[in-house]
Amino acid sequence: MPDGQIDTAAKMVTLSDSAVERLKVLGQEDAHAGQMLRVAVDGGGCSGFQYSFTFDDQINDDDKVIEKDGISVVIDGMSWDYLAGSEIGYKQELIGSYFSIENPNAASTCGCGTSFALL
Repeated sequence: MPDGQIDTAAKMVTLSDSAVERLKVLGQEDAHAGQMLRVAVDGGGCSGFQYSFTFDDQINDDDKVIEKDGISVVIDGMSWDYLAGSEIGYKQELIGSYFSIENPNAASTCGCGTSFALL
């Protein structure tokens, strides 16, 4: 990449196909109809920061919205900085099913994958 250019792809947050498919299913349930997944980074967890996944029907002024195949995910501006370059996924494993984050900014994660430490 030439000097002085910013790699905008590295700053994007993306959704995996598995996350989109799960959110489509959840969006059909009465409890989540008309709502978007809100992803946030909070202080805490066993590694210093932790991911938070909730549903919300509001978009705040500092929020960034990512969309794929008709699905919208909302991330607040501060959390976006910690998640830049990440992919939001959905995993189905023996221990359960859950939304996950593949975060290139994380130096380490805990065993359950919900908290992380920065580089």
